Amino acid sequence: MHLDGWTIALQIVNFAILVWLLHRFLYRPILSVIDARKVGVQRQYDDAAAAAEKAKAGLAAIEAQRAGIVAEREATLKAAQAQAQDAATARRTQAEREAQALLDATRRTLAEEREVALDEARRVALDLGAAFARRLLADVPMQLRAEAWIQRIEQHVNALPKPQIDALAGQLAGGGSLTVVTAAPLAPATSEDWRGRLRRLLGNGVAASFEVDPALIAGAELHFPAAVLSFSLRSALEAAQSEIGIHAHAH
Repeated sequence: MHLDGWTIALQIVNFAILVWLLHRFLYRPILSVIDARKVGVQRQYDDAAAAAEKAKAGLAAIEAQRAGIVAEREATLKAAQAQAQDAATARRTQAEREAQALLDATRRTLAEEREVALDEARRVALDLGAAFARRLLADVPMQLRAEAWIQRIEQHVNALPKPQIDALAGQLAGGGSLTVVTAAPLAPATSEDWRGRLRRLLGNGVAASFEVDPALIAGAELHFPAAVLSFSLRSALEAAQSEIGIHAHAH
């Protein structure tokens, strides 16, 4: 095969034209399509990345909201528990206060009822003692009773310190009167005997007058201007009643 220069030159020109045609009408459009496709793919990739970021941000927001809901739920539960505990404590305190008030009221009521019962018992005991004493003394002659009373007066006064005896006698000096109160009337002779014995106790200037008070039950009282010496059964019963009352209050 013979190749000359013109043939090679024509082949080169034909190849160059073919390359130009391919570049102009095939390669450049293909590159344009590829570039457009690449831009589209990049745009889709960017949109997908943006969507992923948005989804991620949304998920983070949901997680934060969920965490907030959980925290709010826990706070609400804690607040409800604290409120319930406070309410239970308040109810328990109120119940304890009401129970204590009821107990105190019951104790006061029992104490008052006890005092009423004790007062009634003391009154009954005093009445029974008085009635029993009257019944016993009814069989004792008045002269013997009067002698027992004056002897008791003498024993008491003689046992007093001298300053006290002088103070009693001083009340009768200068016209002071001594009133002798007995539970039953004394016979005139007995009254005179008492006057003499009282003078020996308190001084010769003593002027005694006599009165009767059946409430004394038995015995006598000496009423000085500023003092009273009681030797009656009533005073003894009242003293016993008072002492019983003091012991009752102490317990």
